[in-house]
Amino acid sequence: MIDFSEAREWMVVWQIAARGICDSNVLSAMRHVPREEFVAEHLRESAYDDSPLPIASHQTISQPSIVAQMIEAAELGPRDRVLDIGTGSGYAAAIAAAIVAHVDSVERDPVLASTARKTLARLGISNVTVHLGDGTVGLGAYAPYDAIIAGAGGPRIPRAWRLQLSVGGRIVMPVGREPYHQRLIKLVRYSEHDYHERSLGEVSFVPLVGEDGWPDH
Repeated sequence: MIDFSEAREWMVVWQIAARGICDSNVLSAMRHVPREEFVAEHLRESAYDDSPLPIASHQTISQPSIVAQMIEAAELGPRDRVLDIGTGSGYAAAIAAAIVAHVDSVERDPVLASTARKTLARLGISNVTVHLGDGTVGLGAYAPYDAIIAGAGGPRIPRAWRLQLSVGGRIVMPVGREPYHQRLIKLVRYSEHDYHERSLGEVSFVPLVGEDGWPDH
């Protein structure tokens, strides 16, 4: 039997810290959240490989180093409120929740949303609320957010997210002209109308489907 605590520590040291992730909050969260609980039973022994793994509804749980990179880029703090787009397994939301005050996570697939809620509840993670809906339109009723993080790639940053971001807030999401090939973009809102964005490198995520994303074929 694999020692998951040992595997998790190995992941943090050799897959995350060794790649330049140095935010102590992120490293602590990655050490704390059991990734094996967010994958199917037959994949548990692969939970700490630095690779995406399949979950239900033809989706994936992102590789740990990418989750860590995105969370670090979002510059999360203990008082922050975060909008997580594309709940999937709930793993990224759980990592963010180990750092911030509250996470609202939006998932369009009811099976994934239900499973994520059950996993988070089983682990005692009470500061994540999973909402069923179109993540590309955000959650205007609960805005503004200090950070918005997307676990799926869209053709652009949705307009609603820009408007739901607090001044000083950060958006981290994959953006690309093709559904599976993107650049990881970080956008910062400096004032009501002043935004700045930069690329953090090439990535490959599942498509962000919705009103202001890719069409649902």
